[in-house]
Amino acid sequence: MQEAIKQTELQTEQPFLARFFPNNEWVLIAVLLFEVLLFSVIGNNFFTSSNGFEITRLAVEIGLLALAMTPIIITGGIDLSVGSMMGLSAVVFGALWRDAHVPLPLAIVITLAVGILGGYLNGAMITKLKFPPLIVTLGTFSLFRGIAEGLTRGIENYFGFPQEYLFLGQGYIFGVIPTQLPIFIIAIFVIFWILQRTAFGRSLYAIGYSQEGARHAGIKVRRSLTIIYTLSGFMASLAAVIYVAHLGQAKSDAGTGYELMAITAVVLGGASIFGGRGTILGTILGLFAIVILQNGLRLSGLPTELAGILTGVLLVAVILFDRFSKTASSVNKVSFSEEEFEVKNSQVGFICAAIVLTGLLIAGSNWMLFSSINKGGSTVPATNASSQNASQTTPPTGKKAVIGMMPKAKGDPYFISCKKGADEAAKELGAELLWDGPTDLDPAKQNEVVEAWITRGVDAIAVSVENKEAISTVLKKAKDKGIKVITWDADSNKDARDFLINQATPQGIGETLMDETARMLGGKGEFAIVTASLSAANQNEWIKYIKERMAAKYPDIKLVAIQPSDGDRDRAFQETQNILKVYPNVKVIMGIAAPAVPGIAEAVKQSGKTDVKVTGLSLPNMCKPYIKSGIVDSIVLWNTGDLGYLSVYAANALVNNKLKQGDKTIEAGKLKSIEVVGDEVRLGKPFIFNKDNVDNFDF
Repeated sequence: MQEAIKQTELQTEQPFLARFFPNNEWVLIAVLLFEVLLFSVIGNNFFTSSNGFEITRLAVEIGLLALAMTPIIITGGIDLSVGSMMGLSAVVFGALWRDAHVPLPLAIVITLAVGILGGYLNGAMITKLKFPPLIVTLGTFSLFRGIAEGLTRGIENYFGFPQEYLFLGQGYIFGVIPTQLPIFIIAIFVIFWILQRTAFGRSLYAIGYSQEGARHAGIKVRRSLTIIYTLSGFMASLAAVIYVAHLGQAKSDAGTGYELMAITAVVLGGASIFGGRGTILGTILGLFAIVILQNGLRLSGLPTELAGILTGVLLVAVILFDRFSKTASSVNKVSFSEEEFEVKNSQVGFICAAIVLTGLLIAGSNWMLFSSINKGGSTVPATNASSQNASQTTPPTGKKAVIGMMPKAKGDPYFISCKKGADEAAKELGAELLWDGPTDLDPAKQNEVVEAWITRGVDAIAVSVENKEAISTVLKKAKDKGIKVITWDADSNKDARDFLINQATPQGIGETLMDETARMLGGKGEFAIVTASLSAANQNEWIKYIKERMAAKYPDIKLVAIQPSDGDRDRAFQETQNILKVYPNVKVIMGIAAPAVPGIAEAVKQSGKTDVKVTGLSLPNMCKPYIKSGIVDSIVLWNTGDLGYLSVYAANALVNNKLKQGDKTIEAGKLKSIEVVGDEVRLGKPFIFNKDNVDNFDF
């Protein structure tokens, strides 16, 4: 307590900056100004009022979590469960409204009560059972997410909420201010008032310095900790209600990774993870340093992975420095002093500034490099033997289009191969191609990218949709702004786009996969499916037609299991091992995600079962060794390079009014005349790759 009193006395004697910015928050203000200046120069439409308000919209959900995390970290605690609580609250809210037919206002109240209960559970275990906050919230991190996935079986996706509710997350007050922004501002002032203007708030700092000293000073430590963890649960549920309105859907994966972003914002703002230090001003500055960085990189056409690198390095640097400074003070047995306070926080501030400024300089240099490459052009390798022999296409006349093209996941080899064809088409057309998207299957991140492209003012947006309900609203917004919208590989709601670039009809894919499976089984037996995600729209459409074909033509064949792989080879490997143990009579395992098929094949190979065959939808190069060894009998696909190529050509044609409703064909460079059926541009029928032809393809 003496340290806390001395801290207060020092603040009254210190200069202006030290009193109002006790953790050198002014350094973050300088960093924010630098970010704004840099991105105003290199970013398209960054320094506009509309983008400023969109930045605040992007900050709300994580910001609410960060606000609740601040008093917890000040006490020396942590809450890793807030993201999972968001997921649980989202599905509870969706189930109450859709399945239990509870009125929306009451469903919101019950959802908030669930958050309060979850937060109280954390607080009770920490205070009454005296478990460390890290262990408790790590446990409830898994518990809350597990309950959410159990309630939905990982499949259920609640959508179709009324417009008056969606207005909370998607609407604008006076046509300018995001509807959720006033809620965020109120939350900021309430938490600020609690921390800085009440005895309860001041007691949290004392608890952070020393829980034992706080108890001797008469502070009710258990009650205080229970209150702030309960508040954290409430804020997580409030964030979930806004998140569902913003995204238009409620799923069990809502809030995934948000807890780390919230902690990063708080620590970046100068709070000590060992307790006793932190301010709401610092948290807000840390939050916007991250959000503006992400937004600015997108509007500048730069890889958004830079933001993840910067925030990750920044978080590690601050934690390590704080730990070393604490260790040094304990070794020297020096009590808290003005000199230690000044050195600790100024060094943290300068570390923050140096890392962020260095990253922004890297971003600026990359931007100039990319600009020079775009001006000079680049050579894109052909995707297969036929395209190598294609003659050079003369760029058509018309507007130079800026096309934003988004895969489901940038790191997926399937989409990497699509990008090669897209780059080739963009070069031929003289178009500017912006390739961006999430690094994993995350519909919320897809929405963020589209919002950035709307702000940037691109001419066309092409999206491979992870979840149609989640993205359709923002795609409609793009259309309302005059941006041409196409979907490729997987579709949105039809009223949210102009055309679908269809690699093959879902029926054609499903029937071809089922026919290949039936051929391997000899018309009788059991098979299983390993898909990417149980909520992926296109894969569920293929599965529907697989089942219809099986019911119509193959009554003696039984589908015994459908397991998700999250688009990950290792997860597909594990799921296949489980299938082989649980269903010993399975003779064919079908993978309908590019990385899943080689994962399945490796599991079958290691099992030693020579009577189990593998088929599915994947890339030739990923499966070639297994095809040649006979483990994979065949795979079904299309030319992925041509899919990317056709998508860019169609987007460019839309921008230049060379593709419209009612057209029967479209001219697409080396692909020549491509069929248009209604609002679909169709690449062609699925192709079967096997041992006889797989060496003819290189993608």
